[in-house]
Amino acid sequence: MGVAIVATAVGAQEAPKASDDALAKAVVDKADHVRFPAEGFEVAVAVTSTSAGQDPEARKFKVLSKGNENTIVMVTEPASERGQIMLMKGRDLWIFLPTVSQPVRLSLSQRLTGQVANGDLARANFAGDYVPTILRTETVDGVEAYVLELKAVDRGVTYSKVLYWVRKSNSWPLKAEFYSVSDRLLKTAHYRKFEQLAGRVRPTQIVIEDALRKGDTSTLDYSAMKLRDLPDRVFTKDYLKRLE
Repeated sequence: MGVAIVATAVGAQEAPKASDDALAKAVVDKADHVRFPAEGFEVAVAVTSTSAGQDPEARKFKVLSKGNENTIVMVTEPASERGQIMLMKGRDLWIFLPTVSQPVRLSLSQRLTGQVANGDLARANFAGDYVPTILRTETVDGVEAYVLELKAVDRGVTYSKVLYWVRKSNSWPLKAEFYSVSDRLLKTAHYRKFEQLAGRVRPTQIVIEDALRKGDTSTLDYSAMKLRDLPDRVFTKDYLKRLE
């Protein structure tokens, strides 16, 4: 089942009062749990990026995650990049390369592939990284949704600001707009193909459109998600060489 988003929402209503800070936090937290489990899990991610005049670029990843602070992203395709592993601890991110003895520090906002930043795969913790405010409610393609403004808690997170559309009835994320420090729209993500994954209905596809280069898109398809018992020792530099 997919959720269509229209470019211009209709039926905008009066914005909730500022006293709804607790509601804003609850909405973002619930939407985080719709996207991904709170407990340890594994998921396969296929990313297809398209750009005008170029052949599509396809890459595949295996992601291990526990809570909001620990994530491992392993490249599984193309074969030439297999063995590259990113490790996130809190907001610290490193990449381990088979040909380099020491890990290389990365930022969450750096480009990973296509329109996908490192933080888009390694860290999806809107509730922990942003201070949310409910701006208004809108009727989007017949669905009532909260429109939230998320402001970064510090400069170490992936984006400076996010506008976030979340369905009121069930906390499904619908759309997100990502902004730079200068308040320039960078890209827009659409959450689609809601299906059963790891015990609940989640978006199994995210389409990211580049706002600066029209026509450039990346489609992330999630599959084979399963809950896993992942001890803390898995998310350490010493353990990475044991991962397949």
